Amino acid sequence: MAVTNTTIALRPGVYVATLTFFFVGDDETLDTQTLRTHISRLCKSGISGIVTLGSNGEAVHLSPEERQQVIVTTREVLDLERHTDMPVIVGCSAESTQQTIALCRDAAQAGGSHALVLPPSYYKAAMTPETILAFYHAVADASPLPLIVYSFPPVVNGLDMSSDLIIQISQHPNVVGTKFTCGDTGKLARVARAMNTSRTSTSPTPTPTAGGGQYWAFGGLADFTLQALVAGGAGVIAGGAKLAPKAVVKVYESFKQGKLKEAMELQALLAEGDWVHTVAGIGGTKAVLQHHFSYGGVPRLPLTGPSVYTIDGLMQGTSELMELEKAL
Repeated sequence: MAVTNTTIALRPGVYVATLTFFFVGDDETLDTQTLRTHISRLCKSGISGIVTLGSNGEAVHLSPEERQQVIVTTREVLDLERHTDMPVIVGCSAESTQQTIALCRDAAQAGGSHALVLPPSYYKAAMTPETILAFYHAVADASPLPLIVYSFPPVVNGLDMSSDLIIQISQHPNVVGTKFTCGDTGKLARVARAMNTSRTSTSPTPTPTAGGGQYWAFGGLADFTLQALVAGGAGVIAGGAKLAPKAVVKVYESFKQGKLKEAMELQALLAEGDWVHTVAGIGGTKAVLQHHFSYGGVPRLPLTGPSVYTIDGLMQGTSELMELEKAL
């Protein structure tokens, strides 16, 4: 079991929303060796952190014991690769306050540094802004890990939190950021401006936070990395970065170095390649990994891999992006 380390700080840059791997066969056993290979490759690419057990990580397909194995393995690999200060953000979403707190505690015990939390949505009609606010603050009160709010309406029954609500949620000192997979850069800009103004103001004295005073607004998809940065984001948590981490990092670095034209050109290429594998689902992403890096496999049922015809299109559609990745 990994040693809990809640002192690891977030930092600007690219975070990879990574996958969970399984042996192909009737039992679909968790494949921790492939996970080790994957994390080892990613952490050498200039990224700032890893996000595990998110939407890409098939957390809903895992047992509690498997979830812990994934977190422990991820932390162990990073430590072995001398990235002991690299954050491991863990998806800790559940439908009840009690379950969510339990997942946050489990993640801390296994070596996670931060918890990524969706709003509950099964009883969507009951999820008023007041209820969602109370949920996040109750979780933040009890969680040993700092929280990152997860804004991703398609996976929560279409529930779309407004910027006003996210700003209210983020007044809690243990809420340190938001992942905007909703793709709404206007919302990201409003939240980033409001929160970083409030947390750096001197009158009144800002409340100390688990984020060290900074609020972390992250773009949530590789295909709007540059747009998120322009809107005031601190970086991106990107599923596409598991295929092409160096390419996403290059967009980030080009923007930070003031090379806007270069960043725009890279972003256009990144957006095209990211779209192709994203719409093919987790199975499509794993197929691209398998083709280029000889690991990936298939998702756990009922998800499946792509058809032969889809695979051909995937390889063609991502070829330019993967060529760039291998050249960097």
